Amino acid sequence: MIFIVAGPGGVGKGTVVGRLLAQRPGLRLSRSWTTRPRRAGESPDAYVFVDRPVFEERVAAGGFLEWTEFPGTGHLYGTPTLGPDGGDVILEIELDGAQQVKARDPRAVLILVVAPSRDEQERRLRSRGDGESSVARRLQVGDEEQALGERIADHVVVNDDVERAAGEIAGIIDAHRSRGSRAP
Repeated sequence: MIFIVAGPGGVGKGTVVGRLLAQRPGLRLSRSWTTRPRRAGESPDAYVFVDRPVFEERVAAGGFLEWTEFPGTGHLYGTPTLGPDGGDVILEIELDGAQQVKARDPRAVLILVVAPSRDEQERRLRSRGDGESSVARRLQVGDEEQALGERIADHVVVNDDVERAAGEIAGIIDAHRSRGSRAP
């Protein structure tokens, strides 16, 4: 089963997914690729960091389940194609990528994560070291992403508390697993 955890920048997707994986060790996280530079203090394995030519070679070879260019930055992000090893997988991706995955596999479960408020989302973006222009751009794009996500998501989870949000997503995953289907 494919579970997509998506949402605008600054909503805490990575933190919630990290907690979720600790609660549900049977889930695999597909590590995305990106052409953006690593942020100060960011783990080197947060993404597969590559330059644009390497990323574009992978695109040409059909090596991504989905990929996108983040508006205004020129940075590329992509989810590598999934191997045949089976098991449930979590994709922590943006809404553009989520739409691509749902188009390829409509049974994938899309879980939209949102911040409890726009002010909190802005605070989170600033606290991770994003510059003023990046914060403004991410908030603008985030408004559009959240509106889209609320229309297409199978589930919406407010990340007002990491433990609670991870527990809610774990419950969603358990419910879909027990039904034996990916459809909501």
